[in-house]
Amino acid sequence: MPRDNCCDRQHGSLDDFTISASAFAMYKQWIPNTNFETASNWDKGRVPCARDVVHFLKSKVVSVFVSSPHALTDMYLPLNGEFVLASGAGFTAFDGSWDPGCDSGATVRFADAENHTWFDPTLWQAVSHGEESEANRHIFSVDEERVPCQYDDVIFQPETSFWINIDSSQQVIHLSSISLMGQELSSPEAWAGYLQGPSASLQFHGNGTLQVTGTRCPDKSGCACGNAPDGHRICAALLRASGGQCPVPACQNPLQPLGHCCKVCGATINLDFTPDFDLQKYQDRLLQVLLSQPKYTRVRMAISKVHKVQTFLGVIHQGYTPLIQIVLIDDGLMAQTGTTVEQLAADIMEDIAQHGEVLGISAGRMEVSTSSTFSGQAGSHTSSRITAGTIMGLLFGLLFLGGILFLYIKGNLRLPVLRFPRPWDRTVEMESDSDKGFDNPMFDVETPSTEPGQETLQEMAPKDHQIFYINPLYDAGKTET
Repeated sequence: MPRDNCCDRQHGSLDDFTISASAFAMYKQWIPNTNFETASNWDKGRVPCARDVVHFLKSKVVSVFVSSPHALTDMYLPLNGEFVLASGAGFTAFDGSWDPGCDSGATVRFADAENHTWFDPTLWQAVSHGEESEANRHIFSVDEERVPCQYDDVIFQPETSFWINIDSSQQVIHLSSISLMGQELSSPEAWAGYLQGPSASLQFHGNGTLQVTGTRCPDKSGCACGNAPDGHRICAALLRASGGQCPVPACQNPLQPLGHCCKVCGATINLDFTPDFDLQKYQDRLLQVLLSQPKYTRVRMAISKVHKVQTFLGVIHQGYTPLIQIVLIDDGLMAQTGTTVEQLAADIMEDIAQHGEVLGISAGRMEVSTSSTFSGQAGSHTSSRITAGTIMGLLFGLLFLGGILFLYIKGNLRLPVLRFPRPWDRTVEMESDSDKGFDNPMFDVETPSTEPGQETLQEMAPKDHQIFYINPLYDAGKTET
């Protein structure tokens, strides 16, 4: 029977390369495969038997690992693909003999692997080894970190084939190492050699480029994952798996951790750190001192360095600030979730208050998804809850008033003067408008002098109302006699 690019390869075990890397290392392992013997890879939900006709789509590129011999009635092959044969594996034509469990033949089609994308967190799993396995039952990752990060080791299980779409918003997807068919590729040269072989183009598709660096995170305070540019791809894949939308949180005010697609019930702690901070040592401290306590058996923790966007007035992007994010969730009953997680968060803040300087932690801010929110530095729990709408309203109000003041000072804006007329002002204005007379030459504007302490009639009258005049023909002295 014709085969396309069939070949035999020697395969090792998982331990052959995991032990050589690190005795207690954690890897991210690809879950699905395109093996011939995997029942879920066929539309009938079973592996083809002797009376079946096997059908591969002509236009689909596939790499299929075959681990055992198979007798088939017929098989239609793709135009471009390969069968990777284990020792003793292969295909033969069905000779008509009895085949248990295959009484009637059918057309069995190989399933399409188009939905196998690199940035789908549901297709990866963290693999731990050694003494860390027990401690890591408390550890989980936010969604962006469930996909291989820039300093991670990637494992494809030995004796498996796969098909992955590596479309990405990044030009290059950096990795520390990739293990394929039991062989670890941990240098740029080794990876470049593999890419030149026949299988790479049948396993990795899309506009992204995988690059093996062979390097580890150089900063003891940790390194950001680097998957933020493809965060939308990660969340889209998760939402497809969960029915198109995030589950409704059971708490009153759920939290949105950085790098996580959906809001969670639990607690977050953001740490500002100094050059003395060691992320691995601090994680070990939390696991050994706090999470090992029986009351925190069900609590899980994610801890990593993340980059928080800094903006001016919530609009203008001003760069990123690195911080250590701790996310705490409780796998127990919701009745206990708030109390247990909040207590653990408070214990962490108290530990920071006592030992933060020695640990290289300069400040910590805690937030819990119960009926209240706590914020503080180095363990102080001061309540603080201001909505974003209130803050934006105040800021825009200040900007508006500031703009008006600036224009007024520059002379580009004239403000109207509001005057409320007084009754006497209206009287004066009316008299001024109606004054159409002439000067009286007999009118003396000077009042006669009076004795000290006496007031003239003009002084006694309201100053704004001229209701009298001086008669020069009148002699006040005659009236006194």
